Amino acid sequence: MNLPQLQSGRTLRFARAVLLAGFAALSFAAKAGEITVYAAVEADNLKFFGDAFTKAHPGIKVNWVRDSTGIIHARLLAEKDNPRADAIFGMSVTNTIALEGMGLLQPYEPKGLDKIGALYRSKTNPPNWTGLYGWGSVVCFNTIEAKKSNLQKPVVWADLGEPAYKGKITMPNPASSGTGYLMVSGWIQMFGEEKAWAFMDKLHQNIAAYSHSGSKPCEQAAAGEYVVGLSLPLRGARLKEQGAPLDLVIPKEGTGWEMQVAGILKGAKNIADARTFMDWTVSQSAMEAYGRRAEVTAYAVNVPRSEHLPADLVPKMIKNDFDWAAKNQSRVIAEWRKRYDAKTEPKK
Repeated sequence: MNLPQLQSGRTLRFARAVLLAGFAALSFAAKAGEITVYAAVEADNLKFFGDAFTKAHPGIKVNWVRDSTGIIHARLLAEKDNPRADAIFGMSVTNTIALEGMGLLQPYEPKGLDKIGALYRSKTNPPNWTGLYGWGSVVCFNTIEAKKSNLQKPVVWADLGEPAYKGKITMPNPASSGTGYLMVSGWIQMFGEEKAWAFMDKLHQNIAAYSHSGSKPCEQAAAGEYVVGLSLPLRGARLKEQGAPLDLVIPKEGTGWEMQVAGILKGAKNIADARTFMDWTVSQSAMEAYGRRAEVTAYAVNVPRSEHLPADLVPKMIKNDFDWAAKNQSRVIAEWRKRYDAKTEPKK
């Protein structure tokens, strides 16, 4: 704005007011004790983790913005020239590697990083992101509904492509759900491209709907809406604790998995508190919080685990090539959408 060119005193006063308001907004956005964090974490888990952070740092207010992985990713791309958040939390490593490649993250070495192995940090030094915990996928199998339809429990992934399962399966859409993408990426890495797409073609014939949530398919199976929900192991374990008639199955070939990570965004307004937040994300207390809600943590913690989690889950997590998953994500999702997106449920 070129103030000398303004002609009227009223316009001049208005322009100055706009400038002062802009400076005040910038000051508010950057004030100590408040940060904005974009989080791709299930709502109940985010409350649990958020409460743990507040307990450790009551002087820092976090403005949490929660959504699915794909939506947070799209939002970050849209805001790349004018960042509105200070940090990300619980983003899938696959998406985060892509964000890193576009220069949207800034490096920081959180206190306690020495406890974390190379798999759980970016390859840069200092790291652009830090791993927190990991989760796989599971077949939530409703035993009561299966008995009504005389369906056998699946043993291998190909069983879900059998005609008897037609209209009885739901799974997350990999374009909007990190859980959905870890499944698709896992199948491709396990079987190779050709066999994986052939399997997904058969699976698609039996899919009733693709959801935008990683947890919803298991909740639908637990409620008896469908026989099978491809979903999150811990969600299934929690529903089983509540009395849902579920068997949690890890097919014989194994399962893909993902890692949730945190990082500071380039252009963060409150860098000091964002760094404090990052320090907390790798702390012992944070790891213990993750351990109560995830299958794998960046370093070992001794916390109670649900007795309903499949004992073979961790051994069956594939040796995941996260760099491959990130590099090929756009291509794979584009192909998936071309083939299967017609059955995706409408976004609310």
